[in-house]
Amino acid sequence: MEIDLTTPALLFSTISLLLLAYTNRFLALATIIRKLHADHQSSPSPVFTLEISNLRRRINLIRDMQTLGVGSLLCCTLCMAALFAGWLAK
Repeated sequence: MEIDLTTPALLFSTISLLLLAYTNRFLALATIIRKLHADHQSSPSPVFTLEISNLRRRINLIRDMQTLGVGSLLCCTLCMAALFAGWLAK
């Protein structure tokens, strides 16, 4: 299998769209958590506490996926630089 310069370049748009989707999901969950917290302040309930902890776990997973997405973007850039410089065999 031969990898040329366009192969890792195709991943840039894919990774960018993936990061955008994760960011939108992160913001939506943060809004839901804020609303649940306000509801919990007005009328405390253990259900709100469980929901907030579940959503917090989901936010942490999304944050970790965003970190891995940025790491893959950096690896993609390094791969393109190595291909451009001729460090990798064709």
